[in-house]
Amino acid sequence: MLRKRAAMLEISDPVRIPDEEFSWSFVRAGGPGGQNVNKVASKAVLRWNIAASPSLPEDIKARLQKQQRHRITNDGDLLLSSQRYRDQERNRLDCLEKLAEMLRAAATAPKVRRQTKPSRASRERRLAAKKRHSALKSSRRIQEE
Repeated sequence: MLRKRAAMLEISDPVRIPDEEFSWSFVRAGGPGGQNVNKVASKAVLRWNIAASPSLPEDIKARLQKQQRHRITNDGDLLLSSQRYRDQERNRLDCLEKLAEMLRAAATAPKVRRQTKPSRASRERRLAAKKRHSALKSSRRIQEE
């Protein structure tokens, strides 16, 4: 779960991001809220420069940039927004939770694929299937001539 202590977003033991790295803006949100929605800027927009962040290890940065390339601007800023709730603070916390999820996904290294050899039985099954298919096609060819 999201832990927020001393103005810092904690993802795991080595990954902690201070709030000073985040840039926030708040705009009017759509959706339910009645007349209040026209007056209050409750949608939270989080802007965070990944490339300039000293808090993130390089391997996690690279994976995050690859996984979230559609959310990253040309300047290297990650943009996240939330308008799920009717109040600003809950939307701000929702943005932080979304970011934490993304960082957790990027923190897990992909499993290295070990090459394996096909078994003797599977090779024989494959060759037998190829022979059956070849025989079927050759039988069609004989009938056509």
